[in-house]
Amino acid sequence: MSPSVAVVILNWNGKSFLKQFLPGVLLSEYDNLQVVVGDNGSTDDSVNFIELNFPTVKILKNDTNYGFAGGYNKILERVEADYFILLNSDVEVTPNWIKPVIYLMQSDDKIAAAQPKIKWQLNKNQFEYAGAAGGFLDIYAYPFCRGRLFNVYEVDTDQYNETEEVFWASGAAFFIKSKYWKEIGGLDADLFAHMEEIDLCWRLKNLDYKVVYCSDSEVYHVGGGTLQTENPFKTYLNFRNNLIIMQKNLPAGDAILRITVRMLIDFIAWWHFLLSGKPKFTLAVSKGHWHFIKDLAKTAKKRNKYQKPYSMHKGVYKNSVVWAFFIKKVKFFSNL
Repeated sequence: MSPSVAVVILNWNGKSFLKQFLPGVLLSEYDNLQVVVGDNGSTDDSVNFIELNFPTVKILKNDTNYGFAGGYNKILERVEADYFILLNSDVEVTPNWIKPVIYLMQSDDKIAAAQPKIKWQLNKNQFEYAGAAGGFLDIYAYPFCRGRLFNVYEVDTDQYNETEEVFWASGAAFFIKSKYWKEIGGLDADLFAHMEEIDLCWRLKNLDYKVVYCSDSEVYHVGGGTLQTENPFKTYLNFRNNLIIMQKNLPAGDAILRITVRMLIDFIAWWHFLLSGKPKFTLAVSKGHWHFIKDLAKTAKKRNKYQKPYSMHKGVYKNSVVWAFFIKKVKFFSNL
């Protein structure tokens, strides 16, 4: 029999997405599959809707909204399977989206996590923001994707159809071997949401495990289902969490240098928001930096004794993607 797989959808007031996309998940072509909806303290009637319409779906409940990271940690404590797939509720899957990724991961015990090709559900020829064809980090740990640099989204013309190792896999459709999820301790609940999957992948890579992109599997993501792109709280989380994961995962001396430069780059974004008449976003950057500094001691306790030199990791771009995009006007990953 094939390895057991649990598709786990973390739901928070997402009835409309469940109604639209859960039927497709249940039609997935895989012979050893369970589908779980973990409800993260929803206040709509999501749970009743699932119970009435999808009796084969297992429902696990959290007593409140613990965010993406904490919510998944608490739900997955109660799930048994060889593989976990963390799937956003706003993702449309294709019938054969599971098999190619599991087959790839089974081929190498060192492969801990993976993602499929992720395209935009509203325009299925175009790559989507959260993952596209695999995640990368630049020299200052700025995240980006093959197929998406900042607000430029490439059309999929099979240019990224090779399967290869990347730095991080998207949390929108995140495959992980359960033994490595347990070994690494799951997601960092203090991050709440955004970049928690990058932190998890970085911790795995520091332990010499691999993260891969599987081009033979394809899903379609709506995006922004919980927090819209233009949201000051999302901006706060992104700026704060990026600094936290750098402190956690970089070698000590390297962390000091790269974080210092990164905060200077963030200051440019601070001025951009201010001059663009977006004071809430300016405040979000300031709050992100302040909370990072305030929690330096707390974050230091989370540092693992294993930190590989940053440049040794697969999926690290050895230059600044910010400089390449805004100054050199590079708009496509293939031109970096």
